[in-house]
Amino acid sequence: MRKWVFRLFPFVLLDWAVRYFPILKIIEKHNPPRGLLLDLGSGPVGLAAFYREKFVGCDVLFPNPPRPPMLPLRCSGVKLPFADGAFQGVIASDVLEHVPPQFRRALVDEALRVAQRFAVFGFPSGADAMESDRSLFRDFEKRGIPAFDWLQEHLLHPYPDRALFDGLPAEWSIESFRNENVKFHAWMSRSETSKVVKGITRLSMVLAPGLVAAMLRRADRPPYYRLVVVVTRKSVSPLPKAA
Repeated sequence: MRKWVFRLFPFVLLDWAVRYFPILKIIEKHNPPRGLLLDLGSGPVGLAAFYREKFVGCDVLFPNPPRPPMLPLRCSGVKLPFADGAFQGVIASDVLEHVPPQFRRALVDEALRVAQRFAVFGFPSGADAMESDRSLFRDFEKRGIPAFDWLQEHLLHPYPDRALFDGLPAEWSIESFRNENVKFHAWMSRSETSKVVKGITRLSMVLAPGLVAAMLRRADRPPYYRLVVVVTRKSVSPLPKAA
C-alpha cells in the first residue's frame, strides 16, 4: 500500500483505518487517474483521513468543520443533487446500516446513477456482527457507560446483506468480500472509551504504520463483522484528455 495512506494518521482513529484500508486498495485499482470521488455519509473526515486528492463529502450533518481536501455538501444519499456519472467512483463506508431498510436500495441506486466507474459499499452484516454489537451494547449498560450514537443506530434495524444488490442493471458487475474480525471490532470499540488506549493506538499509527497495517491484515479473519460490496461498470467510456 502507498505510504501516503499513513500521512494524516495523527488524528485518525483505528476504526477508520480498518474500514478504509480495503477501500483505498479498491480506489487504487479502479481510479488510477485520480478522478473525482464522492464519499457518502462522510461526516467531517471520511476519506480525508487518508486520501490526498479533492473529493466531495456528502452528509446530512457535519458536526465538526470538514477536513481538507474534502469539498463538503449537506444532502441526502437517497436523493443526490448531481448529474448522472458526475463522479468516477462513489464510496459508502458504514452508511447503509444507518439507513432504514425501505430506503437502502434507493441509496444504492443513487450511488450508481452518479458513478461512472465503480461504487464501494461497506457495512456490518450477518448474525455474528449483530450479536457482537448487541453484546457491546449490553456491556456498556452494565458498566454504566452511554452507548455510542452509532451503536444505538446499529441496533434499530436488521443489517443489510448481499441480497440488497440483487437485480442491478446488467451494465454492472458485483464482487464482495468480508472485512474485520468481530472480536477485533468489539475490542476496538471498547478501546474508544479509554483515552490511554486511544492515545497508544494513535501514536502507534504515527510511529509504526507498517506494524499497524500488518495488525489490520491479521484482523481480516472469520468470523467477520463487515461485508464490502464492489460494484463496477462493465464498459466505461474513456476519460476526457486533459487540456
